Amino acid sequence: MTPSSDIFKQINFFSEPELREEILQHCELQVFEKGDTIVREGEFVKVVPIVVSGSLRVYQTKEDREILLYYVEPSQTCMMSLSACFFNNQSPSQAVAREQTEALTVPTRFVTQWQKEYSSWNNFVIRTFRNRYDELLNTFESVAFDHIDKRVLSYLQSRISKQPGKEIEISHQELANELGTTRVVISRILKQFEMDKIVELHRGSIKII
Repeated sequence: MTPSSDIFKQINFFSEPELREEILQHCELQVFEKGDTIVREGEFVKVVPIVVSGSLRVYQTKEDREILLYYVEPSQTCMMSLSACFFNNQSPSQAVAREQTEALTVPTRFVTQWQKEYSSWNNFVIRTFRNRYDELLNTFESVAFDHIDKRVLSYLQSRISKQPGKEIEISHQELANELGTTRVVISRILKQFEMDKIVELHRGSIKII
């Protein structure tokens, strides 16, 4: 789908008129359904997505386990895709839609070109790397120093704070994927949380008490 000028009401940090014209001319506005893969691990990146609505889950796979890196929310893009684009490398991660997601897809050939020509694009790229660096550092500190039960509880509390209601639709395996551990470990921790009356466990969902 060809984007219209209304897109800049939702992504409003590209200030140069010439850059906006190039975005309208060369980029596409695409809708991805939940579970659709936008960037595949091990493949060369063809487009860099900027999320307009919805969100992406970016992760790596190691020995049949998933390691969550970060989420891409509205007005953000994928740092791993940018990095692979700059050096023409294969993507080290996978980006999948967490829900129905609308994204502006930028062909990779324009990413470095626009960084040299437009200050607002350059600022967007630098801000993306800085924000993701801080986020990944916090994730590393959590993995290195926090016990897994504390990480599980922090994740559940974070999810609850972003939605109405106290019930989270997520399976034990999905929660294990989010935290880079195994389903067996998650099931053990949740069972203890249930005994401590912190949560109620249901099929496919967890309710915070």
